[in-house]
Amino acid sequence: MDPSPANVALAVKRLQYRHHRRLTKALAPLGLSLIQWDTLRHLRERPDASLHELAVLTFQTDQSFGSLAVRMADRGLIERVPGPGRAVRHRITAEGERLRQAGQKAVATVVETSFDGLTPDELEQFASLLDRVLGADPSGV
Repeated sequence: MDPSPANVALAVKRLQYRHHRRLTKALAPLGLSLIQWDTLRHLRERPDASLHELAVLTFQTDQSFGSLAVRMADRGLIERVPGPGRAVRHRITAEGERLRQAGQKAVATVVETSFDGLTPDELEQFASLLDRVLGADPSGV
């Protein structure tokens, strides 16, 4: 591969796209989309997260995440609880946690397989380079 910034950026996008397709397929038997599983993962790490916070973390707009949150609450995967002022906070339910755990196994398998071609040192170097490119902002925005 020509290591020009444009080609490297395209390779990163191809990797992301491959992950998205494979993760979507792996999560389908659980009745979860990748965004739903990612929401459950973030809620486990950030109980009582706001709609806006979850939208940013899952790369959604507030409006699209709001619709997703309602559907997930209707399925019993999350709870929407009143927060301060007009804010709505979100929490993972027992069923949501069960599916998150099952999804985590599927996700780990897909992601580990994706990086099988790298040695542990190469993977560490790749992670370090990505951190450097993304800079101090962990959201990558």
